[in-house]
Amino acid sequence: MAYDKFKVLTSTAVPMPIENVDTDQIIPARFLKATKREGFGDNLFRDWRYNGDGTPKQEFVLNNPIYSGKILVGGKNFGSGSSREHAAWAIYDYGFRCVVSSFFADIFKGNALNIGILPVTVSPEFLDKIFKAIEADPKAELEVNLPEQTISIVATGEKESFDINGYKKHNMMNGFDDIDYLQSMKADITAFAEKSLY
Repeated sequence: MAYDKFKVLTSTAVPMPIENVDTDQIIPARFLKATKREGFGDNLFRDWRYNGDGTPKQEFVLNNPIYSGKILVGGKNFGSGSSREHAAWAIYDYGFRCVVSSFFADIFKGNALNIGILPVTVSPEFLDKIFKAIEADPKAELEVNLPEQTISIVATGEKESFDINGYKKHNMMNGFDDIDYLQSMKADITAFAEKSLY
């Protein structure tokens, strides 16, 4: 399944300075029955967003209208717990295209990259600067530059580099999942196969 190409994203951000956010909190297990990637955003952080009667919890950040954007800024150890790819689906379906943290669980990080969410790992110090910038101004923008592998706080110009696997970077910039990547090489594969026959 192809997804949006990711090159440079400039957006406001939603702050969630909570450590050890696990995949069951991101998308509770009772919502894992569906096999298509659509509709999971409605239940992103379901038990944190809503009361038992379905009314929104006003204190939860996603229910606060002053925060919006395509970037979710989380605390340390984001995406821990079970390896459900539905957690990444829910974040993407809600509208986030980037998650920033000082540490990601490896399986969540892989699942995110596979469907078009860029997980950006920053130092604890830079993460703190981001949270403070958003606290001072909820409309503060971040710029995530994938070609240059940098993230910056637009208002101050403070910047930090991040790492990403070269193959995943190529796919993100072209909007490819693994199958799309192979399809993009179809002509080369066919030519190689034909050459090998002789």
